[in-house]
Parts: sequence; structure tokens; C-alpha cells
Amino acid sequence: MRSVGDLMNLQGRVGLITGGAGFLGSVMGQALAELGATVVLLDIEREQCLKIAGEIEEQYEVEVLPLVVDMEDEGDLRSVVDQVLTCFGRLDILVHCAALVGTSKLSGWDVPFDEQSVETWRKALGMNLTAPFILTQSCEAALTTSGHGSVINIGSIYGVVGADPSLYEGTPMGGIPGAYAASKGGLLQWTRWLATALAPQVRVNSITMGGVWRGQHEAFHRRYKERTPLKRMATEEDVKGAIAYLASDLSQYVTGQNLVVDGGWTAW
Repeated sequence: MRSVGDLMNLQGRVGLITGGAGFLGSVMGQALAELGATVVLLDIEREQCLKIAGEIEEQYEVEVLPLVVDMEDEGDLRSVVDQVLTCFGRLDILVHCAALVGTSKLSGWDVPFDEQSVETWRKALGMNLTAPFILTQSCEAALTTSGHGSVINIGSIYGVVGADPSLYEGTPMGGIPGAYAASKGGLLQWTRWLATALAPQVRVNSITMGGVWRGQHEAFHRRYKERTPLKRMATEEDVKGAIAYLASDLSQYVTGQNLVVDGGWTAW
């Protein structure tokens, strides 16, 4: 029987993270690298992607490939797997972290419902649902032949429960757009569907994150903490254990599940 250390060892495996230059994506890249994986960071922000890739490569002494890709371009997305296979010959872990979130500055997005636009609704569903569909479909063969295929979708508590408008009262924060909640809820259902479609060769799970502290308005921060059993917002570090578990053989008999990392928010 393997030890816990052996089960979580990712040496020889390749993990791809969309949104890999972002707050959460970069920490997920660090987690995979710390366990020995080769890491591919996919992001549209070229300079930040190169910067994060260099930092991870230097700190953890693993190979890191930065790929600048437009998640809204189907051709770009479908070309990713060939680039990964050309460089490394395999793909074992696929993490869908890139998303349009509540802080986006899009017109018709972070506004009252009657002002939310069809254009931003479509854009959110495209980024948060269609892009993961396209990328996973194109990576299916590589994940299937890896022998350790694991797909991890990054969800949100607002894909599980409704938003609480009282959190945002008296703040410049507009709240959570309907398209964000709908797309994240859809991502969780797609996780369950995909888990049965790709079994037994590939496992598919999701991580649902609670609100992450990023210097939000003090009134919102206070109310959020009061509403959360663990009395704080999440930090980027809180995702490391979840990603290590679902990416590695620690979870080799786990598929179709949603691991909620929210400080107890959805337990009420």
C-alpha cells in the first residue's frame, strides 16, 4: 500500500491551469509544482503569465510552460493540447480556473438585474462554460491515455446558493451578476455529467470557493465574516489542499464530486 506522500506525488505528470496567471490560478500552479508536476499556465495576460511562470520555475525547479491564449477563440483553445503534447508528450491534469467574475468592469455586468445586458450574459457563459467544454473536449484523448487523468472545475458558492443582497448594501459593489451565478451553477452540473461520460479513465471534480479576500469594502467584509461560520473570507492558500487532493492519487476513487471550500458559508 502506498504512503500518503507517494499518493500525492505528481512527479512525471503535467498539469494545465487556465487563468494560470491570476490570483487563484497562480497558487494552484505553485501547488502542483510543489508536488513535482510540470505546469502549463494558460492566460491572456502575456507579461503576467511569463512572470508567474518564471517565478514558479525558479522556486520549485520544475518545467513551466506559459501559453498566451484567448479563451474566447475556439481555434486558440483547440491548439493548446498540441502545444502541450509537443513540449511534454502528455497531459494528466486540467484545471478550469479562468472565468468572468463579479468584479469584471464589463458594461452591463456588475449592475442591477434590469440593467444587465444580453451581451455580457453570453460572454460570461462563453468564458465560464463554453471554453471549458471546448478545451476539455480537445484534451480528452490525452487525459484518457495518461492513466491519471483528472479534470478540476473551479466553481463558486453562488453556483450553489443564491446571492445575499444585504452584503452589498451601502457599498460601491453591485453584487453578483445573474450570468456569473448561472454559469457557475452550470459548471457544477457539467462536472457531474462529464464525470460519468469520461469514466473510468478520467476523473472529473469541482472545487467551489467561497469569497476570497481581496481588499473589498469594509462593510461587505464585516458582513461576510459575520455570515461565515469560520468568521473570515478565504485566502488563495485555502485552495492549495483542495487542488493537491483532487489532482493527485489521494482522490483516485473520487469523481463527480464538488469539494466546497467556503468556511461553512453554504452549511447554514
